[in-house]
Amino acid sequence: MELNNLINLKQYSLERTEKRDYMNGLLTQLNDFHLNNSVEYKQITEKIWGRDHVVKILEDLPFLPVSAFKNHQIKSIPDEEVFKVLTSSGTTGQQVSKIYLDKETAKLQTFALSKIISHVVGTSRLPMLIIDSKSIFSNKSSFSARGAGVLGVSIFGKDHTYVLDDKFEPDEEVLKLFLEKHNGKPVLIFGFTFMVWQYLFNANLKNKYDLSKAILIHSGGWKKLIDIAVDNPTFRNSLKEKFNLKHIYNFYGMVEQVGSVFLENSDGYLHCPNFADVIIRNPYDFSVQPPGKEGLIQVISALPKSYPGHSLLTEDIGVLMGEDDASNGWKGKSFKILGRAKRAELRGCSDTFKSN
Repeated sequence: MELNNLINLKQYSLERTEKRDYMNGLLTQLNDFHLNNSVEYKQITEKIWGRDHVVKILEDLPFLPVSAFKNHQIKSIPDEEVFKVLTSSGTTGQQVSKIYLDKETAKLQTFALSKIISHVVGTSRLPMLIIDSKSIFSNKSSFSARGAGVLGVSIFGKDHTYVLDDKFEPDEEVLKLFLEKHNGKPVLIFGFTFMVWQYLFNANLKNKYDLSKAILIHSGGWKKLIDIAVDNPTFRNSLKEKFNLKHIYNFYGMVEQVGSVFLENSDGYLHCPNFADVIIRNPYDFSVQPPGKEGLIQVISALPKSYPGHSLLTEDIGVLMGEDDASNGWKGKSFKILGRAKRAELRGCSDTFKSN
């Protein structure tokens, strides 16, 4: 099956055997493409897995640590084909990942994201409230992870309204006017998790607001919330109590694999779409962990063609919860994230993947 056809299918519709057949074929071809077009990817994988390494199934795929994109310029296209550069979020002084997209990959990622998000917002554009500032788009050719996320979800909205000003201060008048304008109608709210908590839930608002008709999609920034003892249930319950906000969907994704997001299913677990998958690996020997056994999360996607981001080892610890058994009928694997890997585990990974 061609990739476009796989994306165009109703998402979460393929059972294990059928999905693995498609993904094994697509990822084998994609891995060969990157080996032939990215000198750095070829050097790294040959050093770690050997020149004779054969990829037949997903579990055979070489994987790059996400940190590789912070330390190296890794792409599979010539400079003249670079359409956009995405950068990961990071604090001042931190190195950030740089992800190089051509027009084809950028288009694929937008198309794929639309097929996922439409499952919870429908196919009609909704008035959209964005818990961020327009200033994240100050550089048109280079977007941060936040900017890329806002841009990707914006295609599902209309009347895009930013609740933060250029100084990243909440503007209650903007919030009030938006809700009055769309009173009684469904609206879409999008923001990164910590910003939703900081600038919506914790904002010093003078008025009470009813968001019972709203759908909130959020992601990222969990570490800051966990540091102040706010987990997913607390986040959900707090927003429900304060705003009567019931329709809340977390998703897991990263700038290194934009488009392949893992949306929260009805059981509260993150779910793989048809064109992406996860493998949980032992952090010490990288063997595949069985369901229920925690390990490092490896994310796999058929989308990235302009850069070798098709098989990445994250810095997150997770556990596989099931496959083809979600209560809402979604097919595919589901998993949950337990937190960041311990420094000792990441040190082992970094030592393994140092390239020449």
